[in-house]
Formats: sequence, C-alpha cells, structure tokens
Amino acid sequence: MFQNKTFRRLWKGFWEPVLGLGIFQWIIAVLFTIPIWFVYFTSIKKITNIDVFYKYRKKPAIFVFWHGRSMMLSPIICLGRMNAYAVASNHKDGRMMAKLQRLFGLRAIYGSSSKGGVSVLREGLRVLARGNYGICMSPDGPGGPSLRVQDGALYFAKMSGAPIIPVCYTASRAWVQNRWDRYLVALPFSKILCNIGNPVFVPRKATGEEFEKIRKDLEDFMVKQVHDLDAQFGIKPVEQDLNATEFKQKKREEAQQRKLEKKQKKGR
Repeated sequence: MFQNKTFRRLWKGFWEPVLGLGIFQWIIAVLFTIPIWFVYFTSIKKITNIDVFYKYRKKPAIFVFWHGRSMMLSPIICLGRMNAYAVASNHKDGRMMAKLQRLFGLRAIYGSSSKGGVSVLREGLRVLARGNYGICMSPDGPGGPSLRVQDGALYFAKMSGAPIIPVCYTASRAWVQNRWDRYLVALPFSKILCNIGNPVFVPRKATGEEFEKIRKDLEDFMVKQVHDLDAQFGIKPVEQDLNATEFKQKKREEAQQRKLEKKQKKGR
C-alpha cells in the first residue's frame, strides 16, 4: 500500500506541472478532437429547433448548456460556423478545455462565477456589444451545484438585451462518467439528439422577483430538456445539487471505507 501511495504521489507530482504547460495542453487538445470528430461523423444526428441556432449563430446571444453536456455541441458549433466566445475556468483544466474549444472555433473568456466574475461579465458584455458574436457557457459550472442555473447568464442577458438560448444533447450509445456533473461521453455509431430551446429574454428593468422567476423557469426548462432527451434512450436522470468538491470528498471517503473493510476481512 505504501508503494502504491508513493507511486501515485510521484506520478501526480510529475503530471500536474506538465499539464500546466501550454504546449502540452495544445497537444492534448488536438488529440481530443480526433475522437470527437470520429463520434460525430459516425453517428446519426437529429437537431430540433435548428432555426433558432441559424438565426442567432452570428448575433449577440447567450447559449447555455449543462456542464456535463458539452462534448457533441462543439462540432455542431464548428460546422454551423457560429461566432462565439466560451466562458472557461482559469484552472489548468479549464485552460486546456479552452484550447480544445478553440480548435472548434470558440475563443475564451477566462473566469468563473466565484473567481473573476466581474471581469468575465465586463468582457462578455464587450463581446455581445460587437453585434456579431455570442457567448457559450455552463450555468452550473465549473463546480456545481449540478443542474442549477446560476445568475451569470441572466446578468449578461439583462445588461446586453441578448437572449438566452438553452441547448442540450444526448446519445443512444454513451458513457456517463462518475463525476459531479455526470459528464456524458457519446460513443461512435450513436444516434445523437440535440434540442435547442426558444430564446429567453431578461428585461433590463426586471425586478428582483421577476429576475428570479425567469431564472427558475429557465432552470426548470433545462432540467426537463435533459431528462426528456435522456429518457428516450433509457439513461438514468442526472441528479440536481451535486457539488464537485463534496462529490470528490465523498468518493475519497467511500474508497477509504472499502479499504478498511477489505483490511478487516483479511484480519479475520
């Protein structure tokens, strides 16, 4: 056990600095694009309400999707020639994902709701003010709680006048990862369903109560959107209120408990 812990510590100590280097992040991003394109071109795609996408792909709009449902949206955005920026975390994982998204045509705005929120809002409003660019973001990212719409997208909409457009996808052949966001990895030769919701506007003079009602209605729609899509392929519904930090801690505690039980059995 000591040797395993030492190996993991050395392995982690080697890879963490390496993965923080820009050149390696670009290499990994390029390698990731290959399976994504392979899945896309070997799958049957059905996109509902596609007219909304075509109407707003080169206009100020805020496209929102759950943190666990981004993979197959990237090639759709790329082939649809959408002009947009994506909100990305400043963490090394977020920067690597931003490089991956750049390969699909999305530029990055770095920050999050917890760190850099004001600068993200300021930069996002500049992007929307150009008149021909939109923003893509996960309202429950980067760390949850899952399937909960935070205020960021609504502030963009309120202060810019741009609409919020909820988007989601699912796949008939998929691997749902054991993470807080239940990240869905579509597999080759799938049937991919993508749904684009109707535009949601937030009036500039919306009161606190009106703002919260719009937020709650958007959240309810997006939860129903993902659950209805997944139900078509019998995928277990994604839970709400999973938190990245708490989820990792729970997994560590469960792993420790399993080791303890295994040790106790050996001692009998």
